[in-house]
Amino acid sequence: MTEFPNTPPGLMISAPASGTGKTTVMLGLLRALRDDGLTVQPYKSGPDYIDPAFHRAAAGRASFNFDTWAMDEGLLGGISAQMAGADICVAEGSMGLFDGVATRGQTGFGSSAETALAMGWPVVLVIDVGGQAQSAAATALGFKSYNPDLPFAGVILNRVASPRHERLTRVGMEQAGIKVLGCLPRRGDLKLPERHLGLIQAVEHPDLEAAIAGYADFLRENVDLDAIRAAARAGPALAPHPLPAPPAQRIALARDAAFSFTYPHLVTGWRAAGAEILPFSPLADEAPAPDADLVWLPGGYPELHAGTLAAATSFKAGLRAHAQTKPVHGECGGYMALGAGLTDKDGVRHEMVGLLGLETSYEKRKFNLGYRRAVLSHPIPGFDRGAALRGHEFHYSSILDQPDAPLAEVFDADGNPAAQSGSWRGHVTGTFFHLITGETG
Repeated sequence: MTEFPNTPPGLMISAPASGTGKTTVMLGLLRALRDDGLTVQPYKSGPDYIDPAFHRAAAGRASFNFDTWAMDEGLLGGISAQMAGADICVAEGSMGLFDGVATRGQTGFGSSAETALAMGWPVVLVIDVGGQAQSAAATALGFKSYNPDLPFAGVILNRVASPRHERLTRVGMEQAGIKVLGCLPRRGDLKLPERHLGLIQAVEHPDLEAAIAGYADFLRENVDLDAIRAAARAGPALAPHPLPAPPAQRIALARDAAFSFTYPHLVTGWRAAGAEILPFSPLADEAPAPDADLVWLPGGYPELHAGTLAAATSFKAGLRAHAQTKPVHGECGGYMALGAGLTDKDGVRHEMVGLLGLETSYEKRKFNLGYRRAVLSHPIPGFDRGAALRGHEFHYSSILDQPDAPLAEVFDADGNPAAQSGSWRGHVTGTFFHLITGETG
C-alpha cells in the first residue's frame, strides 16, 4: 500500500453481532457529522445492497461497499478512492466485527475487521448491554484484544435501562480500560422497519428524513461526538484503480420499489467510463428506452408487487421487443420477473414477462444466503463464456421450474456447488446472485 497524505480519517462502526443497533448509530452519526459541516464519506463493509441507500440519505453522499472476499486489491483501491474530497469516512460493518467466511476469497474472508485493518480505521463497537452491566466489559475487552493489530477506539453502550445501569456498566468498562464514547438509553421507537430481507428499502420508508434527523438528535444528546471525531484515523490509502467497466454504452436500468438492489460501485463505474444510465420504472408500466443497448433488471421485491408487474403491459411489451435483438439481464428479483410466472405468498400465480421459462414461488419459501462464485457457461453482458464472477445471493423464493439452459457453474464461498445456476434463452440471461465483480486473474 502507498501512503497518501490527503487521505481523510475514518472509523468502523461495528458490533459483536447483528441486531445491536449499529445501523441506528451509523445513520445518526452520519447526519450529525454532516450537520456539523463535515463532508462525510459513508461505506458499508460486506455485500449489503440495502444499507448504502440509507447511508446516502443520511450523509448526502453515495455509500460504497468494501468486500475482501469478493474484491481484489484493485477494486478495493477503486472503492477507497471514492473518499476523495471527504473530511471523514464512516463505515458500517456487517454482522459481528470478526465474522466472515471459512475460505479465503480474493483478498480476505469478508470480515469488517479486515476492512478496518486495510484502511487503518479504529473500531467503534456498539454493544447491546440489555440484561447485563459490568459483564459487558468482558465482551468489549475480548473484541479489543482478539486482534491486537486492529485499532480500537472504544464502545457505545446501547439500550441502557437507567442511570444506575449506565453507572455500573461504565465501572466495568473503566476497570477493563475501555473508553466509553456514549450511552444510548433504551428506546423502542428508534428501530427501522424490517421485512424478510432485513430493512425495508430507503425509498419505501414513510418518513425517512424525520427518522434520520431523530437519530442524529438522539446521538448528539447521548454520544461524545468530539471524542468520536478525535478517534478517527487516516490509514494508508489503497492504490486507486478504475471501477468496473460498463457492459454497454446505453443501459436501461430498472429502478423503483420492486427493482432497486444495485451495488453503487457498479453504476458509478459505468458512469465514470462514459456509459449512459437510462432509469425506468416497471411498476409505473414504463418500457425501457427503445434505443438502449442493454436492459438490466436488478434485484428487489417483485414478490410484493407481482400483480402490478403482471398488469404492466407497456413494460412487458417493451422488454420483449428489446430482447428480440439486444441483451436483457436480470439479477434475483429481476431474474424472477423475466420468468414465466411468480407465485406470491398467498399462492396466487402472476404472469411475468416470459422471456425465460423460470417459475418461482414465494409461497414455498426457501432461505438462500451467501457468497457465490460463478463460472459462466454462456456469456452475459460485459463477460465472456468462461469468465469467473463474484457475487452474493439473498432471497427466500423457490424455483418450481427452470427449463432453460444453465447460465453458469455456481459455487458457495467454500467452493461447494450451489443449486441456483441461473439460465439463458436467446438474448436473455439471469442469475439469482447479485454481481459484485468479475475476477481479473
